[in-house]
Amino acid sequence: MKKIMIMGAGIYQVPLIRRARQMGIYTIVVSIPGDYPGFALADEALYINTTDEEAVLRAARERKVDGIVTVGTDVAVITIGRVCEELHLCGLSFASARISTDKSLMKECFARAGVRTARFLKFSLDTPAASVLEQCSGLDFPLIVKTVDSSGSRGITRIDRPEQLAAAVEAVRAVTRRDYYLVEEFITGEDFGAQAFVYDGEILFVLPHGNYQFHGDTGVPAGHYVPYPLEAEALEDMEKQVTGAIRAMGLDYCAVNADLILKDGKTYIVELTGRGGATGLSELDSVYLGVDLYEQILRAALGERPRFPEDGGPKTACACKLLQSPATGKLGRLEDRNPSEEADLVEVVLDHRAGEPVRAFRVGPDRIGHVITKGKTLSEAQEALERCISRITVEVDA
Repeated sequence: MKKIMIMGAGIYQVPLIRRARQMGIYTIVVSIPGDYPGFALADEALYINTTDEEAVLRAARERKVDGIVTVGTDVAVITIGRVCEELHLCGLSFASARISTDKSLMKECFARAGVRTARFLKFSLDTPAASVLEQCSGLDFPLIVKTVDSSGSRGITRIDRPEQLAAAVEAVRAVTRRDYYLVEEFITGEDFGAQAFVYDGEILFVLPHGNYQFHGDTGVPAGHYVPYPLEAEALEDMEKQVTGAIRAMGLDYCAVNADLILKDGKTYIVELTGRGGATGLSELDSVYLGVDLYEQILRAALGERPRFPEDGGPKTACACKLLQSPATGKLGRLEDRNPSEEADLVEVVLDHRAGEPVRAFRVGPDRIGHVITKGKTLSEAQEALERCISRITVEVDA
């Protein structure tokens, strides 16, 4: 029986764990202790921090794993690269994993390769605010202040005025494990993204998707939809930029998650990493392409070529939104009243039960579930999404 080490036991790793079990793969889930749903689903649970490269490497070597993988989180990617390189497993190289998990290295990589991205500067956390602002005089407000090593939009703040810098840097300091951060120009355009897959040097697909945004300290994806309409020239440019970023970073044997901005028909790369996306993205790709993306991620990690339709698949329009708590407190009621005969409903996933603590939605991990729908057209899929969400009741005791 093949053994796969899955990094993380949270809600975004649950579908990967379940699919691995369905495929007859022995699943070893790695995460810090906590009330994470993946632990109960796995064959074996290891209570190790996914950023502890030495401990994870030692456990992987002792168990003679055949692969190591994650989806939906960036923090474990560098450990995956280390284990793959040390144990000669199929997956990211350690160098590519380092770039994937450090936005400073990533941006520098893009700049060298001529990949279109926002202008940026790197600063030590201890650099005085006056010095930062002086050096940023060549950048145009608004600016984005961001941590280089977090996911889920944590530690990212838009600032419109110089006096907002100090608070934004403290937001970085609260979540980062590094002693530096980035300041970059805020590109005014349309947020969208793309999922891709690269195996043995071949980019198997690049699929753009639209975003439903939650506007907090900065734009946070609260859902997605496919297809994302692009004119032929803009589509070609998007594919060129994403492909260029993948090549520049040296990504291989992995799914790819890209955050993008469309401005005047041109694509700017915000960031891109070598793992499957969260917020229902892997599910949407599966519906749209007609193939289980989690299975292909697992196959690639085990050194088996992923199976994607040669004709590009059925291309079924689909949409997903996260279910959100309106307040921080305990969940009083979460009720799904969608009828079983709702043909356009793909799935409703509820993460919590009554009485469990929930947080008011600010970033992706604050979700309390998701809804995915499909349709003959994107409009039909989106109409079905709103219809199905309207049948779900969320009550929170603040």
